[in-house]
Amino acid sequence: MSASKNKTVPTKNNVQSFLDKIENEEKRAFANRIQLMLAEVSGEQAVMWGTSIVGYGQYHYKYASGREGDFMKVGFSPRKQNMTLYIMPGFHRYNELLSKLGKYKTGKSCLYIKKEQDINFDVLKELVASSYDFMTNKYG
Repeated sequence: MSASKNKTVPTKNNVQSFLDKIENEEKRAFANRIQLMLAEVSGEQAVMWGTSIVGYGQYHYKYASGREGDFMKVGFSPRKQNMTLYIMPGFHRYNELLSKLGKYKTGKSCLYIKKEQDINFDVLKELVASSYDFMTNKYG
């Protein structure tokens, strides 16, 4: 059985060049603010993962199925519909923070925010920091 490879891997693409290409001025400003916050929280350099995700830190995972790989500890992507933040441990342990965050939607590990004004940025920073700390404690 061959192990499938992650499609989303770190690249040498320039993060700031990617963010500078965001056409919507409001979304570009929001993305730059998130970039600064994630760099501060993680103490890591931003790295492009694939063509559209900005990630910080890295961890190695191995599932019971034998599949293993590397992925970012936290990241974001300025998508057309939403700003998507990647909260890798998921959200079940963050109910209290989410109750104070504002207007958002979630997927398994994705936090979708339409506009910066929809959320409390300080709560977002706390959520990201808690998630990053969890990943670092679990994976090193």
